[in-house]
Amino acid sequence: MKFLDLAKVYIRSGAGGNGCISFRREKFIEYGGPDGGNGGRGGDVIAEAVEGLNTLIDFRYQQHFFAQNGQGGMGRLSTGRDGDDIILRVPVGTEILEDDEETVIADLTEVGQRVVLAKGGNGGFGNAHFKTSTNQAPRRANPGQDCVERTIWLRLKLLADVGLLGLPNAGKSTFLAATSNARPKVADYPFTTLHPNLGVVGVDGVEFVVADIPGLIEGASEGRGLGDLFLGHVERCAVLLHLIDATANEVAEDYQTIVNEIEAYGEGLADKPRVTVLNKVDALDEELREMQREFLEEVTGGLVMFMSGASGEGVTEVLRALRAQIDEDRLRRKKEEGGDEEDAPWHP
Repeated sequence: MKFLDLAKVYIRSGAGGNGCISFRREKFIEYGGPDGGNGGRGGDVIAEAVEGLNTLIDFRYQQHFFAQNGQGGMGRLSTGRDGDDIILRVPVGTEILEDDEETVIADLTEVGQRVVLAKGGNGGFGNAHFKTSTNQAPRRANPGQDCVERTIWLRLKLLADVGLLGLPNAGKSTFLAATSNARPKVADYPFTTLHPNLGVVGVDGVEFVVADIPGLIEGASEGRGLGDLFLGHVERCAVLLHLIDATANEVAEDYQTIVNEIEAYGEGLADKPRVTVLNKVDALDEELREMQREFLEEVTGGLVMFMSGASGEGVTEVLRALRAQIDEDRLRRKKEEGGDEEDAPWHP
């Protein structure tokens, strides 16, 4: 299945049905009076987050979504039929934006979450609605309300606990393939990964989701390379796993390149917790490993871990470090939502 994370969509709600002007006409009933019914209501355009989708590719082939118009009222006080709603089924994590691609209409982050994007028009009143004691034969009815037309953008931001960052060929896809059932393309050349991949990783009986995006290069925040197109997919992550190729000549410069790019991108990425790891250490001896770690720790000012996605060395320790950061993030969110208070004792 092809990956698509941005789509332009044209939507239109249903117009309301017109009210009816009608009078009762039956044998032996001289003054039947008005019996025009009201028009039906137009259908809404609704977006709903559903399970089983992780791309917006369906919206490449269908961009127009029109709800049904309401039916007009009829005689004998018959109300017109309401128009059917139309539902846009989108992946969880989809942002819905105005035509300017900046104003957020809704952010669907939970399965079953819904938002009305265009409300259908109300049906018009038939002439029976306007009957009064002084006007018992009204000859007026309301037209139905017009439809609502708008252009919106759908932008998908994958929901994951961990986001993988690094230069091209840093071993991100190898790590994901080694720790999950995901099968990203792995090869010994840059930009093997062309679109994000998700994998479910487990350690000590606990599972979490890892997102792998194409590697970043210098100038990515200005549009160079591919990674800047997909940085939005790690905005929601609790922690970032920054992989540095231990076999590179300048590991400190490689680290700083990624940090500079996520700082330039903004959106709070630079403030997220990061686990920094020297990858591919199976290709180095002990002396060279320690030398590379010293160079890197001078720049990071924190702990740098060793790992080899190919041989499995250090992978469990890295996963445990990620899990600890995820647990801290969930605890923080719980406190922000007021869930940190101890349950008060129950009294009858």
